[in-house]
Amino acid sequence: MDAYALTLLALVTAMLTQAIASGLTLELYLRRGQALGMSRIWLAFSVGMLLLALHHGYTLELALRTGLYDLRQAILAALGGACLAIAAWGLRRRES
Repeated sequence: MDAYALTLLALVTAMLTQAIASGLTLELYLRRGQALGMSRIWLAFSVGMLLLALHHGYTLELALRTGLYDLRQAILAALGGACLAIAAWGLRRRES
């Protein structure tokens, strides 16, 4: 697998994991019976992760349209997205 294909795979992984993490934190925001401050924190997490997923999508589009890519940045984005998704999943399990 060449560096370009690996970059595309990493960016797709980053985008999907950020979107999943956003969905998990949005679910925590929508739960009833929690303090207003905690609700706002979950909403902020959800919006922030969704914006990061959008950023990864734009980076993926740039790589597909122009051929410009950075393998190191894509791998770091994928690892960061995976860590945030795992953390959101762990917090979701802890809150229930």
